[in-house]
Amino acid sequence: MKLKEEIISLLKQCYDPEIPIDLWNLGLIYSIDLKPNKKKNFNVSITMSLTTPGCSMGQQMADDIKSKVSKIKEINDVNVSVTFEPPWQPEMMTEIAKKKLGFDNKVQKTTQEKIKTTWE
Repeated sequence: MKLKEEIISLLKQCYDPEIPIDLWNLGLIYSIDLKPNKKKNFNVSITMSLTTPGCSMGQQMADDIKSKVSKIKEINDVNVSVTFEPPWQPEMMTEIAKKKLGFDNKVQKTTQEKIKTTWE
């Protein structure tokens, strides 16, 4: 498995404590940057967002990411930063997350007979 794929696999094990979906599928991970270092391993920088700017669980989620990704033997250092640019939107979720949260149901229009009222 490539290193970036291994990181993504771990990110799928990190959850938003308030939503039962992992951070990757929620679309909260904006970037994963790997940079080789002198020790012939990598430093990784992960940029993420939160579902709302007022989310009090941001540091806990960032710490969880750092803890899990740091266990990869090829990783020397992990930096997790939080951004709100661009702001997270539900459209950023994967189809897996949308389905779990019920966002995949398309609303079907129903035709109803128009009721005549006295004010028309």
